[in-house]
Amino acid sequence: MAQIFHPSTNTISRVSIFGAVFVIAFLLWLIAQMHRSPWSTDAHVAREQPIQFSHERHVGGNGIDCRYCHTSVEDSPFAGIPPTKTCMNCHAEIFAKSPFLQPVHESFERGRAIEWTRVNDLPDFVHFDHSIHVRKGVGCTTCHGPVDQMPLMAQYQSLQMEWCLECHRRPEAFVRPRSAVFSVTYQPPGDQLEVGRRLVAEYHIQKLTNCSTCHQ
Repeated sequence: MAQIFHPSTNTISRVSIFGAVFVIAFLLWLIAQMHRSPWSTDAHVAREQPIQFSHERHVGGNGIDCRYCHTSVEDSPFAGIPPTKTCMNCHAEIFAKSPFLQPVHESFERGRAIEWTRVNDLPDFVHFDHSIHVRKGVGCTTCHGPVDQMPLMAQYQSLQMEWCLECHRRPEAFVRPRSAVFSVTYQPPGDQLEVGRRLVAEYHIQKLTNCSTCHQ
């Protein structure tokens, strides 16, 4: 019986199969990278706000503590958005005539809150409590990044589950003394893991990786 396929067909078939495997693997890798990219996570994407508020100026330049504006961060799951009255504590006198601050004055006079654009927005099925993280020695900049260098606030981390789990599995690599939680200039010591292990024991930090920890 005459041969139907040329012998080279076997080689072509093998190359095609191996090529398909590599193509599929590359596509899966590409999808994973896109899933972790700012295009998907919104990380490092600055958000326009109704007022040109600069954390760089207020925190880095003026040295205002996080808790002055985010008053409930130590006691509540939500860090808190400052009311217009907090802004007016300073701006009733400082730059009071600036046109950029006109929306602040209007908000205060009309008793209507400023509609800020949410920057770090977790899905509704995720439970996050600021107060417990603060008490356990997780610094503001660990999650929010160098806010003292942000003219416009941007989400610093991906906020994906794998990022959360990285800290929950190895808290000793991220925890800091409670006295430095609100410091924007804090730098981890050279012996971070040694210091971290001591703080993990001192603060009774558990490695909580059960689903119900965050998905309640």
